Amino acid sequence: MFGFLSNDIGIDLGTANSLVFVRDKGIVLREPSVVAIYSSSRKVCAVGEEAKQMLGRTPGTITALRPMKDGVIADFEITEAMLKHFIRKVHKGVRFVPPRVVVAVPSGITEVERRAVKESAINAGARDVVLIEEPMAAAIGVGLPIQEPTANMIVDIGGGTTEVALISLAGVVYTKSIRVGGDELDASITNYMKRAYNLTIGERTAEEIKMKIGSAAPLENELTMEVKGRDSVAGLPKTIHIASQEIREAIADTLEAINDLVRSALERCPPELSADLVDRGFILAGGGALIRGLDRMLSEGTGLPVLVADDPLTAVAMGTGKVLEELEWLVKEIAVHRKD
Repeated sequence: MFGFLSNDIGIDLGTANSLVFVRDKGIVLREPSVVAIYSSSRKVCAVGEEAKQMLGRTPGTITALRPMKDGVIADFEITEAMLKHFIRKVHKGVRFVPPRVVVAVPSGITEVERRAVKESAINAGARDVVLIEEPMAAAIGVGLPIQEPTANMIVDIGGGTTEVALISLAGVVYTKSIRVGGDELDASITNYMKRAYNLTIGERTAEEIKMKIGSAAPLENELTMEVKGRDSVAGLPKTIHIASQEIREAIADTLEAINDLVRSALERCPPELSADLVDRGFILAGGGALIRGLDRMLSEGTGLPVLVADDPLTAVAMGTGKVLEELEWLVKEIAVHRKD
C-alpha cells in the first residue's frame, strides 16, 4: 500500500551536483549541490542552481557554500536543508506517506559518515533509507551485467572523489577511492592562472575553463578561450587568452593520480578477472569522464579498451533508480557480499 501512496526516490548526492530519480518517472531533478544561507541566522536563502549563481557574488549578509566536500557531508545542518528541499520538490502532491529513499555514497566513507547521510535523509523526510556505494550504482546505471561471473570494472570520476570498482557476481571484488575529482581539477586551473598570469579567478570560472577547453590528451584542433579575472598584483580587472595546451599542462598531475588509481586496481585484480578485462576493458562514468581525451589517456596507460558511458553524469542516479525497482533482491545480494 505504501508504494501507491508515496514516490520512492533515488538520490545521487554529489559534491558538485545532486540528481534525484523518482520511480516510474526517471530523473526529475538535477541541481548543483550548493546552498546559500543568511550569515547571521544560517537560514536557507536559496538551493541548487539559484544558489550556484551566487557563488563568489554574495553580499556580506549571504554566504553561498557547498555542504558536501570530497563526497561526504561537511556541514550536517545545511546538507539536511538541501535534502529536504530536493525531497519536497519532487514529492509535492503526495503527502500521505513519506518516500523510501536510496542514496548513493562514496565507497570510502566511514561508518560515522554513513550514519550522517542516513540521519540527514530521515530528518529531511524519508521513511526509510538505503545506502548504496556509488561505483555499484554507476555500474548498475550503465547496464553492466554485474550478476554474471565476469569482470565488470567501472571508474566513477565525481566532483570530490574518483572511485574504481571491480564487480563480479553482484559483489565488489575490489574497490578504492581517492579524494581527487572535478574540484581538484578546478583548483589546479585556479593555481595555474595565478602562477602563470597573476590572475585570480573564482571557482565558477575555473569550472567553465575545464569544461570548454580542458583535455587529457592532445587535440586535433587545439582550443582557445578568453578569461576574465582580477590582476593579483595591480588589483584591477584583467582579461587574457589561454590555450587548451596550457590547461592540459595545469591538470596533468591530477589526471595522473586518477591513472595511478586505475593501474593500482588492475594490479590487485585476480588473474581470471584480468583475462576478462583484456577484451571487455572498463567504463568511465561521472562528470570527469567528459574531459576530452581522458579515455584515450587511460587506454594508453593501461593497454585496455576504455569506453565512456552514454550519459556519464546520470549513471549513478540511474543506478539508484534501478535499485528502487529491484530493492529487495539487490539490497540482499549486496549486503551478503559486504558481510563476506
